[in-house]
Amino acid sequence: MATKRAESPRRTTILVVLGVSGSGRSTVGAMLAERLGLSGNRDLIESFTGRLMGTPTAPGIVSKGEPTELFRRWDRVSLDLDPARPHPADRGACTCRAATAPGFVGCAHPRAVRGGRVRESRTGRQLALRHGSQSVVIVELGGALRDYAIGGRPVLDGFAADDRITGGRGQLLVPWPNRVRGGRYRWRGQDLQLPLTEPVNGNAIHGLLRWTSWQVLEEADSRAVLEVTLWPQPGYPFHLRVRAEYVLGDEGLEVAVTALNQGTSVAPYGVGQHPYLTVGTATVDDAVLTVPARSWVRTDDLGLPVAVEPVAGTPYDFRTPRAIGAQHLDTPFGDLDRDARGRAVVRLAHPSGEHGTDVWLGEGADFLQVYTGDTLPEGERRRAVAIEPMSCPPDALRNGASIVALGPGERHTVRWGISPWGK
Repeated sequence: MATKRAESPRRTTILVVLGVSGSGRSTVGAMLAERLGLSGNRDLIESFTGRLMGTPTAPGIVSKGEPTELFRRWDRVSLDLDPARPHPADRGACTCRAATAPGFVGCAHPRAVRGGRVRESRTGRQLALRHGSQSVVIVELGGALRDYAIGGRPVLDGFAADDRITGGRGQLLVPWPNRVRGGRYRWRGQDLQLPLTEPVNGNAIHGLLRWTSWQVLEEADSRAVLEVTLWPQPGYPFHLRVRAEYVLGDEGLEVAVTALNQGTSVAPYGVGQHPYLTVGTATVDDAVLTVPARSWVRTDDLGLPVAVEPVAGTPYDFRTPRAIGAQHLDTPFGDLDRDARGRAVVRLAHPSGEHGTDVWLGEGADFLQVYTGDTLPEGERRRAVAIEPMSCPPDALRNGASIVALGPGERHTVRWGISPWGK
């Protein structure tokens, strides 16, 4: 008598789209459902609550904010995609980089799943903001600005969720921007030594909070607020609470960075941020730059200030728009001209004049640095222009130039923003 073979359990392909409310997971799920021919399975797409018992019996797309229950009940999830086709998920919401790998679950949350295990991205939680055709991504690591696009056109030359951040891309620079010579400074009778985080030049650079995890306080469709504590430590024995607020609106992205002195002594303080702007040119040479500054800071070979000089009659006068050309810039600017709203507006435009981006400097942002990326790793050089709003120039902890003396219980806020324009 023939032996009846046991019927193998039917394998079901499930794609899980993970993301908090407002992250765009439903949109991503619908796009992938259509791509995979599952768009008719709306019940599973729309109604999953995390309390399904056992394994689903039909393929589908799951849109779910928290994955805990899902992975408690299912041993494995997998998705087979044609590796020759691009990943169809939305740029602003999906942070996955290997959506075609076997056993991968695409997501709108900073986690990838392989074999039912959850893996955090290297830059932590991803906060996806949306307003109209604009999308922005903020990351937990350093509270950094990772990505900005409008209508699918990149505004920033940012980084992927699993990239190692290079060149300070999008990072918050607290409690000082730029460099401190030798990491040494004197403050109210104390001689202090900071860690030398630019060892090749023997400098301390860009503050102490770039590689810390920032706490997410608020997250909405077009707004995110993160905070972090800067504890007293060698070289900076002061206690600050720092908050970064990102708001995406009709005029673009507005950023406010506020520091509160929670200690008992006056703290020296400065702040900046380090976004890289692109207008879609292959290099920065053809991009047209306007900088409304009347002075620039001459620096030495270590990037430290030597003298403040007028821009008039120098290659650093960008008050009239002109192409950057072959000029190398790693240049601080001051004495900014402001409009009726109190904003100094730096413009980077495509050579056609059809589109570009304005970076505006508002309250507390009295200086800026323009950097054409000539010292970045090969492949990243002169690909974009860093336009860095700053409250103070380089080496301010040493020379005291525009450094803020932040008393106990006092707050300091810098406001700046990015406004894309054109087609």
